[in-house]
Amino acid sequence: LTTRSLSLSLSLSSSLLPLLFFISSFFPYSPGTNMKQPPTIVKQSAKEYIVDPRDNIIIECEAKGNPVPTFSWRRNGKFFNAEKDPRVSMRKRSGTLEISFRSGGKPEDYEGEYQCFAMNDFGIAISNKILLRVSKSPLWPKEVLEPLMVSEGSPLVLVCNPPPGLPPPTTFWMNSAMMPIIQDKRVSMGLNGDLYFSNVLASDANTDYSCNARFLFTHTIQQKNPFTLKVLTKEPYNNTLSSLNDTDPYVGESHTQTTPTFLSPSGTSSSKMALRGEELLLECIAAGVPTPGIKWFKKGGDLPEKKVKFESFNKTLRIVSVSEEDSGEYVCMASNKIGSIRHTVSVQIKAAPYWLQKPTNLVLAPNENGQLVCLASGNPKPSIQWLINGEPIESSLPNLSRKVVDDAIIFNSVQIGSSAVYQCNASNEHGYLLANAFVNMAPRLLGPRNQLIKVIEQSRAMLDCPFFGSPVPEVFKNGLGIAPDNVKYRLHNNGTLEIKHARSEDHGTYTFVANNILGQAEEQIRLEVKEPTRIVRAPEHLSVNRGNTAHFDCKIKHDPTLPIIVTWLKNDKPLHFGWIKFKKDENSLSIPNVNSDDEGTYMCMVKTELDQDFASARLTVLDRPDPPEDLELSDPAARSVRLTWVPGNDNNSPVRRMTRLIIPYEENRWRPGEWQNLSSYTGDQNSVNLLLSPFVNYQFRVIAINSVGPSRPSGPSSRYQTSGAPPDVIPQGLKGWGTKKTNMEITWQVLSLSLGGKNYVSY
Repeated sequence: LTTRSLSLSLSLSSSLLPLLFFISSFFPYSPGTNMKQPPTIVKQSAKEYIVDPRDNIIIECEAKGNPVPTFSWRRNGKFFNAEKDPRVSMRKRSGTLEISFRSGGKPEDYEGEYQCFAMNDFGIAISNKILLRVSKSPLWPKEVLEPLMVSEGSPLVLVCNPPPGLPPPTTFWMNSAMMPIIQDKRVSMGLNGDLYFSNVLASDANTDYSCNARFLFTHTIQQKNPFTLKVLTKEPYNNTLSSLNDTDPYVGESHTQTTPTFLSPSGTSSSKMALRGEELLLECIAAGVPTPGIKWFKKGGDLPEKKVKFESFNKTLRIVSVSEEDSGEYVCMASNKIGSIRHTVSVQIKAAPYWLQKPTNLVLAPNENGQLVCLASGNPKPSIQWLINGEPIESSLPNLSRKVVDDAIIFNSVQIGSSAVYQCNASNEHGYLLANAFVNMAPRLLGPRNQLIKVIEQSRAMLDCPFFGSPVPEVFKNGLGIAPDNVKYRLHNNGTLEIKHARSEDHGTYTFVANNILGQAEEQIRLEVKEPTRIVRAPEHLSVNRGNTAHFDCKIKHDPTLPIIVTWLKNDKPLHFGWIKFKKDENSLSIPNVNSDDEGTYMCMVKTELDQDFASARLTVLDRPDPPEDLELSDPAARSVRLTWVPGNDNNSPVRRMTRLIIPYEENRWRPGEWQNLSSYTGDQNSVNLLLSPFVNYQFRVIAINSVGPSRPSGPSSRYQTSGAPPDVIPQGLKGWGTKKTNMEITWQVLSLSLGGKNYVSY
């Protein structure tokens, strides 16, 4: 961006700006009106602007400011009078140009470099230079292409050389049947659009080759006259040969194998320059028989894995968004079984200017100090030029309160008339940056207008009112002044009013007023103090029998003006109430027919836009115990055996001393196949000695009982056979008498044995 191109042919001279500002200061705006400020560019077309020749041309330039800015344009460094051109119009309250061709005219006549100027009483802002160009889709030059004669195994390059469109076209290769040319390790298109053959096969003569150019804006495809390829072979073409691996088709002794050579780039070394943030494309295409493979390296370091892409069968190395550390020497190696060669590309990364710190708008009061800073980097280092209202700062009127120091403008004790728009231009040979920043003298409140702030009672309220260009604003509540006392109210130096413990009487509208000798600005903030949200009856821990209903309370008290959202969570995950399992009303949650899957921690969470509260409780589901396991028999005796088992899960209701265990048995003598209760025991045991009858084959089960009920019977134990044993008692009721002289008849009561509450005859 040159000094010459920024000279401004305007009827408003920059020397009149201080006078206009001084006049406007006699008419200060009333409180509540918009602040006066210089123009600011808010929208503009791209620096490189290509348009479709079939459309109207629209060059954008939008700016804001108070008063509303007016606009003018320069084209190729000269004033552009849009009003005198019937095809050109400017939108109302905007600088955007519209150029119509309904009544004739050529878009090419309007190509050039445009720059927009937005101005009001306080300064002039300028846009970037907009280079307008019309898209072009030229035809291929007429040419007659003679058939190409190539020996089998030789390398070949078919040159595309597309017409220079705007923007440049994309290219691709097809045959006369409009079928794409199949590309592989041996045959591929280079970055320049040429078609490269590492070696030619006899089968390559079976088609013709045409380069096609696709133009983006016009959506057209231009086709070059086709190349006809004839391949000279030592042997007649054999279809069998074409079916071989095309990466190594020369397997017969009649085909000469050759070491690799480079088709692109030529020689052993080359150089490449790329700009920071852009893509770096490196290409190596080699000839040879068999077809060479390509590998890439970087000298003195590794390839940046996250940014590297290998394309076109490893012939192209793409690095996205390059930076300075991507500089260095890149090596491509082409090799086949005959040999290898290398090519070194020295890559240098340059950089168009990029911002480190853009100048920002500055609002100052009289006698205040400040600075505009413009920091940019690039390679080579950008030069910095300052302009004021579009003019080089060196040619502006002297101002003792302003001094350019390196990359900054320092303001000391500014005076009335210092309002202006400053431009920073950072440029080097690869591009430029342009930023506008205004210096304004009027007081200004920077917060959003008509804020509404809501806080919870007894919490701290912070009413933010950022300001520029005045002492700390004064604060009024409902029209009455507030005296900050650092106890209830504290007014910070940044304009924030702090209310340390907000109460209901602090409701109201707070007005912030900023004053200096040039004017006054005010802003209103509405404060609403709300009751806190609380859970007044929280859920309690529950233990519920399986199959029953669990009920959690959650009664809430909240500010009626704040909508609430009540959420129930289980184990920190939200519950879904679309399923019939969970039911909730305003103050509770019910879970019918609970089972073990319902166990967990349930949380009631209530939330408003300002605060939240939560409470949780644990649900424990009680169930009958699981059956005992791993029954074992030990310590066998004639009338006893020891039964041992592993207790099952008690399912949250322990089998304790007050509850019991039942041991059923089944025997094969008196009631085989039927399970009968042998005995019961206290629930804190897992091993008992069982009293049995002799001469009986037994098996046993165990049933555990807790407060909910009995478990299912355990699996049966192994069988146990008791042996014979003498009785423990003598028979009773013994009687004897003789019925004859030669005999005696003896009688007694039948001997019985008590076993588990049942009497069984043993003898």
